[in-house]
Amino acid sequence: MLTILAIASLVIAGLCSCIIVLDILRGRRQQVGVMNLVWPISALYAGPLGLWAYFKLGRLSTKGAMQSAKSRGEEPPAQSKPLWQSVGLAATHCGSGCTLGDLLAEGVVLSLVPFTLFGHEIFAAWVVDYILAFLIGIAFQYFTIAPMKQLSVSEALTAALKADTLSLTGWQVGMYGWMAIAVFLIFGRPLEKSDPVFWFMMQIAMLAGFLTSYPVNWWLVRAGIKEKM
Repeated sequence: MLTILAIASLVIAGLCSCIIVLDILRGRRQQVGVMNLVWPISALYAGPLGLWAYFKLGRLSTKGAMQSAKSRGEEPPAQSKPLWQSVGLAATHCGSGCTLGDLLAEGVVLSLVPFTLFGHEIFAAWVVDYILAFLIGIAFQYFTIAPMKQLSVSEALTAALKADTLSLTGWQVGMYGWMAIAVFLIFGRPLEKSDPVFWFMMQIAMLAGFLTSYPVNWWLVRAGIKEKM
């Protein structure tokens, strides 16, 4: 029964991601280019919730919506969002880097070069996950900050490090925490990467990461360290 639930969750999430991709390709490109990747990636773990968030918030930040508001002399709709929504977007921005890093680590790197740390594969996975998530997350943040603030490469990179390091770490704490619960308490054994249940657990882990990174992003946005999105 759990396997059926896992497959259903993965398929639905994949369909939600495809719907977002198609909507973006039909002309609703985001004002901040990297969000064209963030939204479909977010749907891979959040499924219908991610799809709802895209139609509720993502469409407010399209180039068309921003230009239309500007031509009417109005405040762009994306900039009038309440703080809690902006913080949520900041968290998903970070989470997309984590998601890509984890997919590469679990699905590619550790499949090609398996190894253990302290006798457990999961600890090795966490190290590789963090490194890849950090690199991708900083890249995502860089390509958000650089065009928005018109900064030099070194200035934008420094700002990206400040904005994403704590946020990404907060996300990984939640993700690692749930996967530790799943592996050591719920199942009592490592889960095979070929098992849909593993990736279902990863979806839940990403949602846990969103929750643990949310207060961190709240502080970062309020302090002006991270851009309000």
